[in-house]
Amino acid sequence: MTTDSQKALIASLFARHGGRLRAFLGRRVRQHVDIADLVQDVYVRMLGVRDIEIVRNPEAYLYTVASNLAKEYAVRERSAREALNVDDPAVQEQLAELPAFGACIDAEARIKRMREVLRQLPPKCHAAVVLAYWHGMSYEAIAARLEVSPHMVKKYLSQALMHCRRRMARLG
Repeated sequence: MTTDSQKALIASLFARHGGRLRAFLGRRVRQHVDIADLVQDVYVRMLGVRDIEIVRNPEAYLYTVASNLAKEYAVRERSAREALNVDDPAVQEQLAELPAFGACIDAEARIKRMREVLRQLPPKCHAAVVLAYWHGMSYEAIAARLEVSPHMVKKYLSQALMHCRRRMARLG
């Protein structure tokens, strides 16, 4: 839990280093529109540190967190680019085919059902799923954010997968 003095220290760090932090991330990130989001993520991660006051060099730690986030961002971007090559003839063929209307309705129903199933998860388990599969965070990063061990993150994710499989199987 972050205390008021820790929040003040972190706010002071961002007040002094905000511009340099944006420039630092700007040199590491292709999409400059995402820099503000990354800066905010750095701030959130800094708030998640249990006792920031024992960190020997808060400025260096700030840039280490930013560097790690930039690396995570680069991995997500690379995965997204590699995931679908629109120039691939097979992909072009699939894009040319219009899905059947029934398939769209079925997909919408499954998505709606999946959202309902995910809402049934306990809060930390749900957060682990969102951070892992939506934000592409590592177990260690999720553990730090949720203030649990990486092993617990694995347990949350396996519990969530089992829950989703059981509940979605009932959908038929």
